[in-house]
Amino acid sequence: MSLQLLSETPELLYSITLLLGLAVGSFLNVVIHRLPRILEARWRQDCAEILGASAETPSGEKLSLWHPPSRCPHCGHRLAIWENIPVLSYLWLRGRCANCRTPISPRYPLIELLTGLLSVAVVWRFGLSWEGSAALIFTWSLIALAGIDLETQLLPDVLSLPLLWLGLLLSLLGWFTDARSAILGAAFGYLSLWSVFQLFRLATGKEGMGYGDFKLFALFGAWLGWTHLPQILLLSAVSGALIGLLLIALRGQDGQIPIPFGPYLAIAGWVSLMWGDALNQAYLAASGLQ
Repeated sequence: MSLQLLSETPELLYSITLLLGLAVGSFLNVVIHRLPRILEARWRQDCAEILGASAETPSGEKLSLWHPPSRCPHCGHRLAIWENIPVLSYLWLRGRCANCRTPISPRYPLIELLTGLLSVAVVWRFGLSWEGSAALIFTWSLIALAGIDLETQLLPDVLSLPLLWLGLLLSLLGWFTDARSAILGAAFGYLSLWSVFQLFRLATGKEGMGYGDFKLFALFGAWLGWTHLPQILLLSAVSGALIGLLLIALRGQDGQIPIPFGPYLAIAGWVSLMWGDALNQAYLAASGLQ
């Protein structure tokens, strides 16, 4: 299948992108579930080496993103191929394990569907291009980071830092922003949230956010440039306030329980990737600064 045919047939291009996104979403579910556990096992091993002890995983089985094959976390039933089809398997099984009938978290089809839809949106925005491919990597990584942060309140460096360096390298090609703006964006992104963190801790004695948030904000600066940082911060604060209040109202959640900031930064960063320049231009025009 030629690239020219895909370019000339948007319906086919978007259909293939949707299927690719669904498949990637299925893998991202594995990343979200397993990566924190893999990192925890590594940390235990590192601590054991320092203390001169031995460390074993709770299950006694070495875990990776590829092994063991997907299985039901409740009964250990190994999933067949037909049970691993994105979205469709969940609907076919009516949201329950085929073996023990334990309910399956709706997170799995939601991540798959979200990844598919956002992938189509990225290809619609950037077309069939190298920049579009980079934007897909950016989008998929943000989904994984947001999912992990929601579950564990962690933003793993093994995802954040390579993405930050990739953004800086792409700026040398002039993709998304120029190198000067990317370097300033990475520095300002990290230092701005780090400064807010330190001031908040001095004023209240509490930690308002984690270091992973600083790195996530820095990588947005590396990808999109320093001029997008105020926009991302504003969008993340607004989305965080609205969604946080909604969750507290729906769950009856204690307002003192920490809500991770990473997913809101991820939402704002993705919106800025897609429409950041247009939003900045609209703001400048509305304020009479243009």
